[in-house]
Amino acid sequence: MTSFSSFKEPDIGVESGIDGHYNPTFEGDETAGKHKKKNGYGGNTNEKSSHYEDVDSISSERQAEGEKDRQERCDNDGIGEELEYEENKAVKCIVTPLQHIGRFLTQHQAIVEKIVTIVLVLFYIGYMIAALIRDFDRAIALLVIFCLVLFFQIYAFIRDRWGSNVWEVWKPVYFSITNNMYWIKWICILILLGLLATWIALDTSKRPQQLISMAGYIVFVFCLFLASKYPARVRWRPVFWGLGIQIVLGMFILRTQAGFDTFNWLGYIAQTFLDFVDAGSIFVFGDLYYQHYFAFKVLPIVIYFSSFISILYYLGAMQWLIYKIAWLMQFSLGTSATESMCAAGNIFVGQTESPLLIRPYIKDVTTSELFAIMTAGFGTIAGSVLGAYLGFGIQAVYVITACVMAAPCALAIGKLMYPETKKSKFATLAGLELDPPEQRNIVEAAFVGASSALPLVLNIAANLIAFISLLAAINGGLSWYGGLMDYPQLSFELICSYVFLPITFLMGIEWQDCFKCAELLGTKIFLNEFIAYEELARLIDNKNNGTFPRENDDETVNWISDRSEAIITYALCGFANVGSLGIMLGGLGSMCPERQSEMAKIVIKALIAGIFVSILNACVAGFLYLPPQPNCTAVLSYDCWYCTEEKNVYLCCEDSVGIDLSTTDSERCCDYDWSNGFNDLQCTNETLLF
Repeated sequence: MTSFSSFKEPDIGVESGIDGHYNPTFEGDETAGKHKKKNGYGGNTNEKSSHYEDVDSISSERQAEGEKDRQERCDNDGIGEELEYEENKAVKCIVTPLQHIGRFLTQHQAIVEKIVTIVLVLFYIGYMIAALIRDFDRAIALLVIFCLVLFFQIYAFIRDRWGSNVWEVWKPVYFSITNNMYWIKWICILILLGLLATWIALDTSKRPQQLISMAGYIVFVFCLFLASKYPARVRWRPVFWGLGIQIVLGMFILRTQAGFDTFNWLGYIAQTFLDFVDAGSIFVFGDLYYQHYFAFKVLPIVIYFSSFISILYYLGAMQWLIYKIAWLMQFSLGTSATESMCAAGNIFVGQTESPLLIRPYIKDVTTSELFAIMTAGFGTIAGSVLGAYLGFGIQAVYVITACVMAAPCALAIGKLMYPETKKSKFATLAGLELDPPEQRNIVEAAFVGASSALPLVLNIAANLIAFISLLAAINGGLSWYGGLMDYPQLSFELICSYVFLPITFLMGIEWQDCFKCAELLGTKIFLNEFIAYEELARLIDNKNNGTFPRENDDETVNWISDRSEAIITYALCGFANVGSLGIMLGGLGSMCPERQSEMAKIVIKALIAGIFVSILNACVAGFLYLPPQPNCTAVLSYDCWYCTEEKNVYLCCEDSVGIDLSTTDSERCCDYDWSNGFNDLQCTNETLLF
């Protein structure tokens, strides 16, 4: 069996990248060979078996060292002189057999572990089959987990035993493709462009507003290219592959039923898992904890989820998952091991925790790699605060999707705005070591995770108090200043609504919602995303209540459309705000003090790159967005139909009138004054026309 702790991915042994250019990630070149010899690996592609053995032996040695260190700490009973004791024969009769059993289990530990594993697996399979027979839909999660584990076990089994043989079989095919990669590459690009153009023409003919998001995506990428440190030295492979992976992930999740259902299911599981924090909140704060929702509901989620992440680190599951994602990004994008590892880590942990994965190597990374690490930190969010966002009532599928899409996009934008001009010392992941967990058991891991979350919780609460108070003070001053010209409505939000209006429009947000979403984007950048998401949650609640008109008489917006909600959710999902500058410099600077001045020079540019990572995610969401099926039971029950999206009301009325004209809902549909581009329903028969 392959444990989570043995997460090393052996190299495949190829000399060049997917685009046919030289890439030191792969074996066979002189640089990669030297790097591997330095770390104990062979650089010869003909010595595959020894290479696999070296990787496995080094991984085993590291596990053994970590386990030995942990065992020594566990066996240490503390300081003090050992007491003398008299041996009791009766106690010895009881203890001696137990000692023999213990020695037997220790001597045959491998066999015992295999037997226990087989028994547990058989029990799991039996339980899964029984649960599937009883209720397939309810037990589908067990089947998904089983299939994932089985897939990786089969992959590891084939890789460890026949990996070198498989490579020898496919090596001639690979070199044949590599030698003709120039023509193959351009033929594939032309075919893909033709298919993409055809699909765009057919798809946007139904929803032409999607073209605005696509145009915005192109405009933003071009502007970032113009702002590049060295525009003439941009390596386009990581840029195109990073943006391509971002778009493909968006298409899979937002345009395929399987992808949407998968991430929607993950969102449901995450939301259900996070709801268990209510038990702790009720115990500590009482049954009325929800009256102080943010303090006693949202912030405890950060502590709870941080504790869970710490347990996953102790078990080795998090390191294994991060390593696999890092290997995939390095193989496709051609980025270095350090920046790939850090970007993969940012999917799950924050901007200060992710660099800890590569802390021993930060002093040796290039400036471009350092910039990419910063961009990934600004452009993503931490798993611990993801739960807090979901606690606001934000759509889980959008936030989880944004987390995954942001990682490859961050590397692409990092390499676009600050191209690599130096040779990296970390061509492969093989030379990177992830520190073993220091905790002795799961209980300590949970305790450490909860304790480490306390500074984060206090930091969030303190920043919210400070920034919201400062915002009120700024608005007070602006209102006074505007009042001198008889315009007391002047505020920070109003200024942001005009400054960021072009950006929100190019993201594809409906014009009616552009000003409000520009306010949210400005709040996120200059204050923080928590305040912006809290305001977005209020807008969502207003729409779901069905009691507020879209705009008041004074033109203040009460809620935004489903499309605008989806796009702005992606745009707000990231740590890129002014307050994060200090966090980034403080975190990275403490790990490598000698490079603090260099970090300070590029941190503003990295912040801008991180902001546009989220904005590009929003453009992809706007281009691929499909309106969800409305909840007609809730929509038709609203007393105020103009207090929700009229499009959803019309769709529900189509179904209601088409089924039965005599119902109360159908009568309301026929009597309603349809406007804003909707034609009256033809209620004399079952044929409905727009």
